[in-house]
Amino acid sequence: LHRSARMLLLTLEYTVDELCEITQQIIQRCGFTTDVYVRPIVYKASTTIGLSMVRRDANGQVSNLEDDFCLFAAPFGDYLDVNAPIRCCISAWVRIDDNMIPARSKATGLYINSALAKTEAEQNGYDEAIMLTAAGHVSEGTGENLFIVRDGHLVTPAVSENILEGITRATVIELAARELGLDTVERPIDRTELYSCDELFLCGTGAQISAVSHLDGRSIGNGDVGPITRQMQNIYFDVVKGRNQAYRHWLTPATPDRVATRL
Repeated sequence: LHRSARMLLLTLEYTVDELCEITQQIIQRCGFTTDVYVRPIVYKASTTIGLSMVRRDANGQVSNLEDDFCLFAAPFGDYLDVNAPIRCCISAWVRIDDNMIPARSKATGLYINSALAKTEAEQNGYDEAIMLTAAGHVSEGTGENLFIVRDGHLVTPAVSENILEGITRATVIELAARELGLDTVERPIDRTELYSCDELFLCGTGAQISAVSHLDGRSIGNGDVGPITRQMQNIYFDVVKGRNQAYRHWLTPATPDRVATRL
């Protein structure tokens, strides 16, 4: 969030620790007892009409428009089916280039691009869409990063392929190395390489780790959850559910006894 704000000339007054504390308080006050989705948003709050994110006063001094922050949380189930593999298509909609809108920022405007691709996929009977760059390289899903398995090796699109540098993506890379001894290669991936890979999965905050069984009507591997994908799912869920003690320091409990009363 802080990195995205800097890219978009937004000022976020809260530190990461303060944002975590605010999140804990929201969850506590709402009384959630199930999985929830938390969405923090930084936005321009000025009533000034125009396209510039700065303004010039009567003396010619330039200053940023006022920024504000909000956060909401809501109960959230599985965004994609994690118990069975999903079917995907290559979208006709092209992923926005980084020199159009910063693709590595988590900007709400980017979701128009994703929404068009997701809607197209569902209208055509698929669960999810995979988007290509203008150069024809694989970028990501509409709201997920992408990994393939080839000959026992993990491969994922490089950050230069207009992807969001997702936290779940970084988590998968680290867990694969530490728990399975698998290094991840970050490089360009062509569309046809997806058709010939052994395994394919998507990952993200909502998607978690979701296996892909078919792409454009073609079977991926044997058309089921691949062995490495299954291992990564098991490892990931053990970590995020607090069942793996080695990674408990990655988690922030949101139980009443851990929540402050600053709000």
